[in-house]
Amino acid sequence: MDAPCHETAIRVYYEDTDTGGIVYYANYLKYAERARSELLRDLGFENSAILAQKGVAIAVRRVTADYMKPARLDDLLTVATRVRAVHGATVEMEQVVRCDGADLVRMAVTLACINTVGRPVRLPPEVRGALIEFAGDAAGTGTDG
Repeated sequence: MDAPCHETAIRVYYEDTDTGGIVYYANYLKYAERARSELLRDLGFENSAILAQKGVAIAVRRVTADYMKPARLDDLLTVATRVRAVHGATVEMEQVVRCDGADLVRMAVTLACINTVGRPVRLPPEVRGALIEFAGDAAGTGTDG
């Protein structure tokens, strides 16, 4: 990962684990969602405000995950989020969940901007611009749907 990185700390609680104290695999998707929301918040946008003011939401269209090592109860994780590409209606991100410097899960995520009836629409210009600025030279840009 060489693009600018946003980091979010996540603590593993009982509710996140199985009876062996290992994080249930689907919870990594929740951790990634929280980290993306915190990135947007740090850029000046809250998901609820985007929906209320712009009538759009930013939803997961696709995610792939490679699980390399489990997290355990009480671990303090870091979710590193990088913006790889910003298009007209979609954003491509890379997210890595780490513990003590070791990569646990790597994810490639494609987000899509949708309206209140679930149809794809362009990202609000100010959100798109902030994501491009955050990513700097590392983000490819384009004009998808």
